[in-house]
Formats: sequence, structure tokens, C-alpha cells
Amino acid sequence: MGVNNEFKGKLIIIAGPTASGKTSIAIELAQYFGTEIISADSRQFYKEIPLGTAAPTYEEQQIVKHHMVGNLSVTDNYNVSLYENQVLELLNKKFNNNQVVIMAGGSGLYIDAVCKGIDNLPDIDDDIRNHVKNMYETSGIDSLISMLEELDPEYLLSVDTKNPVRLMRAVEVCIQTGDKYSELRLNKPKPRSFGIIKLGIDIPRELLVERINQRTSKMITDGWLLEAKSVYSYRSCNSLNTVGYKELFLHLDGRLSLNDAIEKIKVSTRRYAKRQMTWFRRDPELTWFNYNNISGMKEHIESRIKT
Repeated sequence: MGVNNEFKGKLIIIAGPTASGKTSIAIELAQYFGTEIISADSRQFYKEIPLGTAAPTYEEQQIVKHHMVGNLSVTDNYNVSLYENQVLELLNKKFNNNQVVIMAGGSGLYIDAVCKGIDNLPDIDDDIRNHVKNMYETSGIDSLISMLEELDPEYLLSVDTKNPVRLMRAVEVCIQTGDKYSELRLNKPKPRSFGIIKLGIDIPRELLVERINQRTSKMITDGWLLEAKSVYSYRSCNSLNTVGYKELFLHLDGRLSLNDAIEKIKVSTRRYAKRQMTWFRRDPELTWFNYNNISGMKEHIESRIKT
């Protein structure tokens, strides 16, 4: 599809839970519209762990150019604010030659950052930061969850409750400001120079569970454990504090059998998919399509491009 200067660029969001087929859908749509793909999966950024994060394969990236895939090391310090700035700069360039650009992924916070912006949250006093850190170190992650249940139960519905960094950040902001983190974060959308069309991928839960189980088993067969071993020495990095690697590291520590680790990965992935859907279902701007209704997605995008 050529550039038409009558219309401003449109960012097409393909959102949905893990294993719902976002990568293949995005590739088909990108081919149809003659454009490129930006990943909004916060773990696919890391070049050392493509297998366990289900990153687009080399072959898939030859079909359509992907951005924000394998562009970082697990040892890099990175955050959603940096992602927002880098993607906005990339889009500014891409819209010179593309009428549409596709963003696909399941990290709702990163999608929201590009679409709405991240608010400038307050700096945290050292005393508060040390207090929250000490609470986590002495009482564990459950203490953070309990605190958020009191201070900001809305945020608790969407956050990865296995991620202590995000939990501590939310608790710190709540204590520092006396307000809810969920209300301060993304409270006032920032204006964007491009239009946004959001598509949600709807897939029956039974099929999603089957896909998660099959994909997990295939990843293990394809060498996921070897990949985990290769980054084992970096296991304290936040980039590896994610579903799959945590369980495989427990196996490598001798604390779980491989079979038990695999089963825990499947359960954790299903729970993660549920949290993703909770996040996306709260977005009224998403138009939902059955996972195999590619023609409907194409028609919807075409009808919205000129508006």
C-alpha cells in the first residue's frame, strides 16, 4: 500500500494474550498493507532468550521487518519510558514512507506507553524506598501484594504479581503520594501525531490452554533448557524474572524436577494470559476479532485508515 499524504499515519495495535497467534496475524497484516512490525512484548527485546519468549524467528523476520526484537542484552537497564521514546522516534521515521505501521504484543503497559504516554511520577524518598525494599526482603512478595490490596487494588488486577520490581514501585508511589498508582499512571493521555487503531485477538480459553501447553512442550524440545543454562549466571537480572526462566532456574538449582518445572511453566503461563486479558478487556478502544478472522481485521483497518 503506497503512501497517501491526505491521511496521517496510523498505528495498528494487535493485542492479546500469549500464544493467541499475534505474531502470525501481524505478519499477514503487515504483508497485506506493505509495512513493518514493532514488538510490544517486553521480553522479546532481549537477544539471548528468543526461544523462551517466543520471539519472531529468523525466517519470520525475513518475511517482514521487525523492530524492538533482540535489540537488547539481558544485562541492559531498560524501562517503559525508554521504550516509549524510542518507538515514537521510530514511528516518526516510518510514517514518512508507510501509511500504517503495526505494533504487536501482549505487554499492555508498553502498548499504553506508546498510545497514551507515561506520566511523570514523583521521585521516591530514600527512606520510603528502603522501607519497601526491607519489607520485601524480610516478608517476601506476599507482603507487597497485601499492601497493594489496601492501597491500590485496581493496579493489582493488571500487574504481574510475580514481579517484585513493579510491585515495589507501585507501593512506593502510593506511600509517597497518598494516591493510587493506577490513577497517577497514564492518567492524562498525551497527544500523538498519528492515529491509532486497536485490535484485540479473541481466542476460546480451551484452545488457548491447549496452545500454551503445546508451545511449552515444543520449546523444551527445541532447546529451551539449554537457553536457560546459557543465561543462568544472569538470573538475578530483572529481564529474566519472568515466566519460564524462573521455573527452569529452579530446576537448574536442583529444587524442581524438569517435569515439575514444565508443569509449573504451563500453569504460570495460563495465569499470565488471564492477567493479560484482564488488562486488555478494560480498554474500550480495542475492537475484538476472532483469532482466525483475518479478513475481518483487514476490512476493519481499511475502513479506519481514512478517518
